[in-house]
Amino acid sequence: MEVVDTHLHLWDPSVLDYPWLAGLGALEEPHRVERAAAAVPATASVVVQAESRPDQALAEVVWVEEQAAAGRPLGVDVVAVVAAAPVDSPGLADHLDRLAEHPLVTGVRRLLQAEPAGAVVGEAMADGLRLVGERGLTFDVCVRSDQLDEVTELVRRAPGTRCVLDHLGKPPLREPGSRESWARALETLAAASPDLVLKLSGLGAEADPDGPLAEQALWFLRRGVEVFGAGRCMIGSDWPVSAQGRGAGYDWTSWVALVREACAGASTEEWAAVSTGTARRTYLGGAA
Repeated sequence: MEVVDTHLHLWDPSVLDYPWLAGLGALEEPHRVERAAAAVPATASVVVQAESRPDQALAEVVWVEEQAAAGRPLGVDVVAVVAAAPVDSPGLADHLDRLAEHPLVTGVRRLLQAEPAGAVVGEAMADGLRLVGERGLTFDVCVRSDQLDEVTELVRRAPGTRCVLDHLGKPPLREPGSRESWARALETLAAASPDLVLKLSGLGAEADPDGPLAEQALWFLRRGVEVFGAGRCMIGSDWPVSAQGRGAGYDWTSWVALVREACAGASTEEWAAVSTGTARRTYLGGAA
C-alpha cells in the first residue's frame, strides 16, 4: 500500500543544536535517515524542521538535503522539506530568498505551540503568512488545541496561503471532557479556510503512554476526518517524537492501520487522497 509520510523529523545533536531535546532521554540521540529507513518504511516522506537553533535554520536545510541523498539507497524518498522560517520577523523575505535556493523546500513552519494568548493573530504574523503564500510555499501550523480559534482568525487574514494543521491541532487526548470543545473549534477552522489541510499525526505524543494509543486516538481521528473530509486529510508519522515511550504500542504500520480504521467507509478515491494524493497536492503541487 502506498502511503506518504508527511511529518518525518531528522536530527543529529552532534551536528546542530536542538535546545528542546535536553532531558528527553532517547530523543536526545541522533535520529538520522538510517534509523528512519527502518522505522518508517513509507512510499515517500516529507521532512519537517526539527527546531534547531534559529540561527541554524538554513544549516538544517543543508543537512536534511544531505540526509535525503543518503537515504535514497536505503529506500527513503524525501520528496519535500518543510523548513523553519521566522514568519513574524522583519527578516522573513531575505530568509525566504535563501530557502528558494533549495528546491526540496516547498513549505515552512514557525512553531506557535509555546506562544502566549494573542500571539498567533499578531499583525506581523498575518503579514508574514501572506508573504509565504506569495512565494508559493505552504505553512505548517503547529499549535495547542486552545489556540485553534486564533488560527481561524489568522488564516482568514491570509486566504492566499495554503496552510496545514499539524497533529489535528493537538487535541486533548488526556482530557476527554474537553474533546467536544476541540471538535467545535476544528469545525470553525475547517469552514474558515477551505484550502486548509489536516495532518493526521502526532497523537502518540499527546496520549497517555500507559494506555493503548488506539483507544485514545481513534475518536479524534474519526472526528477530524469527518470535519475536514478525506480529501483534505493526510498521514504523518511524527517520527520519532510520537514513538517516544510507546514501545510496541506505536509504529508506522500500526499508525497507518489506525488511520485506515478512522477512514472506514471511505471510497477508494478518498483513501487514495488520504494516503498519497493530498500530500502530493499540498507539498508538490500535483493533483490529488
